[in-house]
Amino acid sequence: MILYTAIDIRGGRAVRLERGDYARETVYDADPLGAARRWFAQGARAFHVVDLDGARAGKPANLGQVRLIAAEANVPIQLGGGLRDADSVAAALEAGADRVVLGTAALAEPALVAALAEEHGERVVVGLDARRGRLAVEGWERETPATPARAVAELAARGVRTFVFTSVEVDGTLGGPALAELRDVARAAARAGATLIYSGGVGTLDDLRALHELSLENLAGVIVGRALYERRFTVAEGQAALDG
Repeated sequence: MILYTAIDIRGGRAVRLERGDYARETVYDADPLGAARRWFAQGARAFHVVDLDGARAGKPANLGQVRLIAAEANVPIQLGGGLRDADSVAAALEAGADRVVLGTAALAEPALVAALAEEHGERVVVGLDARRGRLAVEGWERETPATPARAVAELAARGVRTFVFTSVEVDGTLGGPALAELRDVARAAARAGATLIYSGGVGTLDDLRALHELSLENLAGVIVGRALYERRFTVAEGQAALDG
């Protein structure tokens, strides 16, 4: 299980939102590259980068920052935010992303996701951001009637092999992960032969140990943001907790 260090970019800065609310933003680094350097120095094995401006605008807005990070950090970059068509996905991969995370597009245009999965294989990941058991899209600002489990089944059938599941209600709170929700989505992913990456609520090393102790064979990674920025533990300590 890999610890993915989160780098959320808005207005050219590294920030974190609380519960997906753009009005509850905390700025941690004036330059996202500075955050990337710090996590890389601590032993980060992968970055999870979110273009928050792109998520709202519907098209990538911070690919220049992604290029800078990719040029310096020799670890895989997983990028999401505003990737809603084939051209945006191609631009993100060209900028240095190793994998792209589709959100709104995956629900609105499943045929597009199938085509992208066929073209790019496992480099295409789908983000499932849930609030009150329903998926939220367009930068988490609009809820849909779809459930994460149903989306996993439908999109796995179209070729998607990896999903990022975020519990919006705990994201950025440091209050602990949504373990029960994660179990349900992980079971759906296992039935579909897919792997899962979890995000949301991690605040302590005990939270990471709890995720490890779930023993979910298809849980491939955990995304951590605010807890690292606030120095509650280091990347190396977090990875050790996930390793058990």
